[in-house]
Amino acid sequence: MVVDTVSGSEGQIAAGRFILRPMRTSDAGLIAHHAADRRVAEATQNIPHPFPPGAAEAFVARAITHERPGSVWVMDGSKTGLSELLGVISLKPMEPARGKAGQSEVAYWVAPAFWNTGIASEAVRALVAANPLADCTYFAEVFQDNPGSARVLTNAGFQYLGDAEAFSVARNALVPTWTYVRKLD
Repeated sequence: MVVDTVSGSEGQIAAGRFILRPMRTSDAGLIAHHAADRRVAEATQNIPHPFPPGAAEAFVARAITHERPGSVWVMDGSKTGLSELLGVISLKPMEPARGKAGQSEVAYWVAPAFWNTGIASEAVRALVAANPLADCTYFAEVFQDNPGSARVLTNAGFQYLGDAEAFSVARNALVPTWTYVRKLD
């Protein structure tokens, strides 16, 4: 559910122990810190390892000026005593199927200190419930050597669609993936 915009929380989504909020310029330092961790980079398709100087600032700038604002959120636990940046979650709009409403691809990463704590599950469930881009379908893809991320998706109501492979910049290789779909009401 989107948090009341009157209270100064515009663009935020409540997610249990934290909020999903729009990216801020000040997030670059923590993003650089976490994205530089090989484990984080190798669990994603697009984060390079080693993480180059200036990459976090460029990512934040793109997120802030994205043509569809509200497509990238920080998992922020600062109001409940957790870290200000637990991870990042995004929606990448896809071409809609003929005659259908929008579709987006869900992608996320969580800082290793918060792995196996339910943070990713809470973030995905909150994003699905809020459906901020008014999509009819979400897709997601996880590397097959990351079954925890697959559980996050199935726990949020995603259904297994099939096997594929995707290029991982950090691994410099094609990696087998599982693809998931979630139809939205």
